[in-house]
Amino acid sequence: MSYVDEGPRSDEAVLLLHGNPTWSYYYRRLVRELSPAMRCIAPDHIGMGLSEKPSGYDYTLATRIDDIAALVDSLRLRRVHLVVHDWGGAIGFGFAARRPERVGRLVILNTAAFAAKRIPTRIALCKLPALGPLLVRGGNGFAWPATWMAMNRRALTTAERRGFLFPYGSWADRVAVSAFVQDIPLGPAHRSWNALAKTEAGLAQFRDRPALIVWGGRDFCFDDSFLARWREFFPQAEVDRIGDAGHYVLEDARAEALPRIAGFLTKT
Repeated sequence: MSYVDEGPRSDEAVLLLHGNPTWSYYYRRLVRELSPAMRCIAPDHIGMGLSEKPSGYDYTLATRIDDIAALVDSLRLRRVHLVVHDWGGAIGFGFAARRPERVGRLVILNTAAFAAKRIPTRIALCKLPALGPLLVRGGNGFAWPATWMAMNRRALTTAERRGFLFPYGSWADRVAVSAFVQDIPLGPAHRSWNALAKTEAGLAQFRDRPALIVWGGRDFCFDDSFLARWREFFPQAEVDRIGDAGHYVLEDARAEALPRIAGFLTKT
């Protein structure tokens, strides 16, 4: 597992967890904003970013949670403040449910950590057993479209697009991009349903934690129905809904989002 580790050496850190098809690159500006004051740990999930991309790895939610728990243990972190986006929500709160005593502040960015029984048609196509891997791994039909579908207010620059796509240049490189899509649990028969159910059941214990939700209102996948669910789980949360920002809210609305998050995490 590759990970970014910036800022003062401490047993307290901000743990920034990305989703699919991003990698720690998604958090580069937020790490720069935070790291003068706080230690920042931004891992690349196995198969993503600069981490190894093994074909025989168990690409499931439960294993992803195991990986983050192992990373936190190996770094001897006493306390972590979570920043989660996309799949990072289920993974991060799955870890939190196991180690609630280590979890401090919560920052939630267009994500879910609870069951949903519908997904957009464009993602459902990528989830089909035979067609899905052909589209996602063969045609780069997930990471590449995300570079424009996940934005609304502005377009990514050429350099930004190259950054997001850099780790995913071949069929082998896209093994986890495809596996993440296949691992979306839409019913009890799915192998990751139980892990997601445990994660959802653990959310209520964090109602006493400071929480901030920064939400892109023009997300094609995690729309405002997901935001409404987060408000139910965390009624104490401060909510900044940025109406014209897309799924990549840190890219699309960085002028508002970055200082808001940094202020929330660093305030005493």
